[in-house]
Amino acid sequence: MAVADPEARLSQEKEEESEEESEVLEESPCGRWHKRREQVNQGNMPGIQSTFLAMDTEEGVEVVWNELLFTDKKAFKAHEEKIKTMFEQLVLVDHPNIVKLHKYWLDVKDSKARVIFITEYVSSGSLKQFLKKTKKNHKAMNARAWKRWCTQILSALSFLHSCEPPIIHGNLTSDTIFIQHNGLIKIGSALPDDLRSPIRIEREELRNLHFFPPEYGQKTDGTAVDIFSFGMCALEMAVLEIQTNGDTRVSEEAIMRARHSLDDPNMREFILSCLTLNPDKRPTANNLLFHRVLFEVHSLKLLAAHCFINNQYLMPENVVEEKIKDLDLNMVMAEIRREGRPGAQWRYSEVSFLELDKFLEDVRNGIYPLMNFAVSRPHALPRALSQPQEDPQKAKTPTPEPFDVETRKVVQMQCNMELNEDKTQWHLTLLLILEDRLHRQLSYDLLPTDNSKDLATELVHYGFIHEDDCEKLANFLENAFHKYRSPLL
Repeated sequence: MAVADPEARLSQEKEEESEEESEVLEESPCGRWHKRREQVNQGNMPGIQSTFLAMDTEEGVEVVWNELLFTDKKAFKAHEEKIKTMFEQLVLVDHPNIVKLHKYWLDVKDSKARVIFITEYVSSGSLKQFLKKTKKNHKAMNARAWKRWCTQILSALSFLHSCEPPIIHGNLTSDTIFIQHNGLIKIGSALPDDLRSPIRIEREELRNLHFFPPEYGQKTDGTAVDIFSFGMCALEMAVLEIQTNGDTRVSEEAIMRARHSLDDPNMREFILSCLTLNPDKRPTANNLLFHRVLFEVHSLKLLAAHCFINNQYLMPENVVEEKIKDLDLNMVMAEIRREGRPGAQWRYSEVSFLELDKFLEDVRNGIYPLMNFAVSRPHALPRALSQPQEDPQKAKTPTPEPFDVETRKVVQMQCNMELNEDKTQWHLTLLLILEDRLHRQLSYDLLPTDNSKDLATELVHYGFIHEDDCEKLANFLENAFHKYRSPLL
């Protein structure tokens, strides 16, 4: 009798297990998001009972399907309107250093209710996991990396706190900060304030209790709560780990030892200012970005890169490659002239265009923000647009999703206009390339009464473009109308 090969049997078992994990358990009302059996440990928010890997069938990428369960329907009803209002705001939050919340909807049944929301999947792991791995080979964190991480976290907090009304994260720990392979830091999505009280016990996990300030839970959380939590994260990043002496809870003595181990006086002063017991005396996120330990005058290269990224929609996708073809690499691009002695020259041949492409990609991804260059200003989050109720018979879960709002920015625009056969009407073809490289092609027969501003506003209304791109697209269309129509006038 033949004995089955153990390796073959193990391989078959893994395949079967993989098939079970990829099985679709549930779909969103619109059918776009497919919940799988495989669970993931991406602790974006406290109190989330279940987090599953899911598939975005429109973009072809993996996302996280989060479920917040209310077993007491009365408790849910008491918070329902505030939950909806806050989640509609959070869906509109768009920042490179914040885990994106794509969509939410409510699933209300007879005795219980669920808030289901889809977030970006960060596969590289949490900051705590990264620090644990780093500690095996290093005694302390590289100062440059520490500054870059602090700047990115503060950039995200400054954005949230300057919204109108301010958004309090309320759960900032090294478990809810994620780091990608390219060094990009993302903080987990914020939790609506009204959900924190009912599930506060879920958040008070002993090993993370030291991230929350003394005033936590005694009054309404303010932005100073996030600053204290950030200070503790900055301390942990600097020393790689705050020792616990076998206890599950980090003691005050362990925190004091970590603080005293800091050699850089500016770093120590920076962290201690965040950990001040009086919340009124803690600095703001924006003020911390100007602290001497972080602040630096940005290089001309970085300023130029941000300017380039902000206006890239006017340029071809491969603009760097195209420009290189036209350059004489021996040409002098910069020169320092000195009296009485030879000057210094830099030629294009000395530039690594591969490194330049990589640098532009890093800037585009948010690794080098300019937050400590600009003054703080309030960010008014636009109100989510309403949509007609979805037919309950067609919905795959009982409550329909809110209106689709485009959260991706346009990085490139192209358009073409042609007259129809009888030369009486213009036909517009518009190609939009979004920041995730999605190509969106739209076509339209222009009416004599159409204008560029109304067309751009309509595209925002129907979720084809981000609201921030409205003015850009209107100007782009206006220039196109002038270019094509002028020769016929």
